[in-house]
Amino acid sequence: MLENIRVVLVNTSHPGNIGGAARAMKNMGLSRLVLVDPLDFPSGDAVARASGATDILDAAQVVGTLEEALVGCNLVLGTSARDRRIPWPLLDPRECGVASCEQAAQGGEVALVFGREYAGLTNEELQRCHYHVHIPSDPAFSSLNLAAAVQVLAYEVRMAWLAAQNQPTKVLKLEATAIQSSQPVTADELESFYGHLQEALVEIGFLDPAKPRHLMTRLRRLYGRSEVSKLEMNILRGILTETIKAARGEHHKQGKADV
Repeated sequence: MLENIRVVLVNTSHPGNIGGAARAMKNMGLSRLVLVDPLDFPSGDAVARASGATDILDAAQVVGTLEEALVGCNLVLGTSARDRRIPWPLLDPRECGVASCEQAAQGGEVALVFGREYAGLTNEELQRCHYHVHIPSDPAFSSLNLAAAVQVLAYEVRMAWLAAQNQPTKVLKLEATAIQSSQPVTADELESFYGHLQEALVEIGFLDPAKPRHLMTRLRRLYGRSEVSKLEMNILRGILTETIKAARGEHHKQGKADV
């Protein structure tokens, strides 16, 4: 689906912005870049800013006019930061992402068109677009860097694509310790802990086995409602083990041996 979506940069003046746009595209899984009459391309600045997305730069299509860039497109979305005298169907970035993916899913070709750094797209160029896309930035400082604007729309396209594919938008890479930290202890592990805890409390003289009263019952209630994880249980058991060793003077004896 994403292969049907192209990013079109019109008359880009700084090659670094082309590289930044390529990087933004690759981050979000887009690969088709079309450059309309760029002032400086190919360029080492573009390669430097691409930060590894040079495959997109190498495959970029360079054309002379916007008309050439839009050949075969079923849906054209042009970015615009300014109000225009002629009213035009307007989408926000999220709607743009959904519309792009819906069209691409049907086999249609989609173009996301970005204008010049200093002036955006002309009225004539915008009239070639089916929709205008406005990024609702702060009116007090509304001008976005070209690559940043590409990143915003590419991100929304990816989010819409993930939703269409029923893929999670949150990918958790859990290491063993992270999994352990989220897994609750089992009932038998909790019982083993209570036995260990009681042994430690007796060892340090805090619990009298002859007169236990309700101490262990209260502690069971405390830990039972705490939803202790496996990692937390390992920490507690380690503390109890060292507490018992200290109470028996084993730390002192071990220290002597080490010396």
